[in-house]
Amino acid sequence: MAIALLLALSAGVRLYGVAGQAFARGTAGPEEAEAMGDEEPQACKTEADIAAVLGRLLERERAVEAREAALAGRAQALDLAEAKVRENIDALTAAQEALRATMAMAETAAEDDISRLTAVYENMKPRDAAAVFETMDPEFAAGFLGRMRPEAAAGIMAGLKAETAYGISVVLAGRNANVPTK
Repeated sequence: MAIALLLALSAGVRLYGVAGQAFARGTAGPEEAEAMGDEEPQACKTEADIAAVLGRLLERERAVEAREAALAGRAQALDLAEAKVRENIDALTAAQEALRATMAMAETAAEDDISRLTAVYENMKPRDAAAVFETMDPEFAAGFLGRMRPEAAAGIMAGLKAETAYGISVVLAGRNANVPTK
């Protein structure tokens, strides 16, 4: 019911606007008629003239309706595209959140693994742990020793060869050398 009323109002507005222009042209003076492109005002004197004007009005109405239909189609296509873009943005946001959660979990898992392995080395006999640390790269070994309790790290360092202990000590001493002091 409401749609029919809106359609009727729309048609009335279009007809009134077009008819108003037609009436204005019919009542224009000679100067206005020349400005509009007509040499002299025209009036509908016969039914054929009225039929011709009505025919032109109907053609204009059809053209306007066709334009409205095209615009409605474009608006619908834009609405669909906008909905698709929103859907894609929502999907990307969800994927981003899932990735953040996965990365946080991976980061804490790696940290947990390193902490657990450090605890294992701390609880080993210093001589056995020193044998393992002898085979490690000094930078890698320094990472574990830097996380250990000082007494556990000291026991392992005491069991290392002098050259290996020196290399690890250099890495440990130089780790924070480039940290800004101010």
